[in-house]
Amino acid sequence: MKNFFLIFVLLAITQQVLALPITINISSQNPPKINNAVAEAHVIGGTPPYNYYWSKTSATLSDTICKALAEGVKHSLRVEDANGNSSEITFFIEPHGIDEKINSIFAPAVEAVANVVLADVFALSGLYDPIICDENGVEMLYPNGTPMKRHIPFTVVWLILGALFCTIYMRFPNIRCFKTAIRLVRGKYDNDKNKGEVSHFQALATALSATVGLGNIAGVALAISIGGPGAVFWLIVAGFLGMASKFAECTLGVKYRKINSDGSVAGGGMYYIPEIFKKHGLSKTGKILGSIFALFVIGAGLGGGCVFESNQAFAQMAAVFPSIEGHGAIFGLIMAIAVAVVIVGGIKSIAKFTGVIVPVMGILYLVTSLVIVFSNISQLPNAVKLIFNGAFNPSAAQGGFIGILIIGFQRAALSNEAGIGSSPIAHSAVRTSEPVSEGIVALLEPFIDTVIICTTTALVIIFTGMYKNPNGLDGIQLTSAAFESVFPWYPYLLLVSIILFAFSTTISWSYYALTAFKFLFGGNNSILTTRIFQLIFLSFTVIGAASSVDAVVGMTDIMMLCLAFPNFIAIYMSAKEIKSDLEKYMSKIKKINNEPTR
Repeated sequence: MKNFFLIFVLLAITQQVLALPITINISSQNPPKINNAVAEAHVIGGTPPYNYYWSKTSATLSDTICKALAEGVKHSLRVEDANGNSSEITFFIEPHGIDEKINSIFAPAVEAVANVVLADVFALSGLYDPIICDENGVEMLYPNGTPMKRHIPFTVVWLILGALFCTIYMRFPNIRCFKTAIRLVRGKYDNDKNKGEVSHFQALATALSATVGLGNIAGVALAISIGGPGAVFWLIVAGFLGMASKFAECTLGVKYRKINSDGSVAGGGMYYIPEIFKKHGLSKTGKILGSIFALFVIGAGLGGGCVFESNQAFAQMAAVFPSIEGHGAIFGLIMAIAVAVVIVGGIKSIAKFTGVIVPVMGILYLVTSLVIVFSNISQLPNAVKLIFNGAFNPSAAQGGFIGILIIGFQRAALSNEAGIGSSPIAHSAVRTSEPVSEGIVALLEPFIDTVIICTTTALVIIFTGMYKNPNGLDGIQLTSAAFESVFPWYPYLLLVSIILFAFSTTISWSYYALTAFKFLFGGNNSILTTRIFQLIFLSFTVIGAASSVDAVVGMTDIMMLCLAFPNFIAIYMSAKEIKSDLEKYMSKIKKINNEPTR
């Protein structure tokens, strides 16, 4: 039941008398829920009919009522009558309840940073016109009358170019090393006497628990809701190319790792970036970039590894149990406590946990997805047609060919994290004397994560017809609706998968971010340093569950994509070295297997 609280905004308080005096009546639901405020406009005078230009793009020009408005931020409305007289006002919606108050601080902060970090430098420099036009050259408009624009973040272009380089320059390791990767994971070449903390399988499981998460479920749904089925094709391509990026960065992670006096291992971009630059006589630059990278890892851990997971887990929980809507902070607190129980044990505890939970959650999700896929297998040709047509002949409203490609790669970055330098942190802990061996194991990540799991999710959404998104659902809710359309009880089973995905990803990213935190602030063996960061990390679990999905995805994109800048610079600088090490290792493997060499 709606509990209306009145906030009358009389716009005559401006210094000039408005041509069309307007009154705004604002209401919200009880209990308070983020982004659910409703504003109703009342116009005095003028000549009807009126056009209502709300700042929210989904509101139409005839809407006197604008729904789903965010609390704690400013909104605007311009009203124009039949004679062209107009007035414009701004109004502020007061946040109520802990979730709304948290989001009112978090969302504007993320938007401000995103406007800088994810800026479209190509449009700003005049290289292209971002405004979208139809086939007749007419500008396309949102329902509220503002022009539609495509967005090409330089960070995504950088990621695409890096993946292409690694694939071509290193002679397609994603194909020729695949069989060796399987053998390594099965332990064929293991040696327990090698330095390190975990096996190849455990390192892969820990890294997969960070990548195989809600990006596979919610990320795919976000890609389809924005770019249609065509985005799935580019998401898969990004996964294939990302296998080479993952190989390169994880090879470097093991090669330049640091083994502490107690036998624990520290590795990742913050360690190999300074060393690679030092080799080229740029020691100071390397230290600066290494520190920047570490800072972004912390941000990515708090964002994609924590905030996004708790946000989408709560979204599904609230969809299944609507009575908890508006209590995201409480859900986040419970999840934080559960995560804390595991992460206090360090990487060995995390590896032990993920070594069990990752296969279980992966199989659980895949089995439930494949039930739908195989029961609708006759629709596969039509689904493939939709994906290919959407990939190469997308509508103008979706941003055209470039727009769809960008959407696919951007969501893939959140899903498989290839090229951003996060996975080397987990892979650095492996027991091996051959860095390339772990790089080869790592290339399985994007294949499992994106090519298999993301594709399965996409097929479920397409087969059930939910790709049309008639109810305007976001993220995890769209995937859930696809499952529910087949079996009404599926959202409950999906909820279990989602919680496991979110839990394991948060746990693994806590280790990534902690490693970066120790790199920046010292104290590799300090319990105090560890506990201070873990408290900060766990607090963001609460923030994520209480925030809006747009703010959460924004923070995730910012931090994840920023990691690619220093990471790929290091990969470019050491590409010759990585390629040489790969060829030597593959020759050695061929001799062990009695395979012909050339």
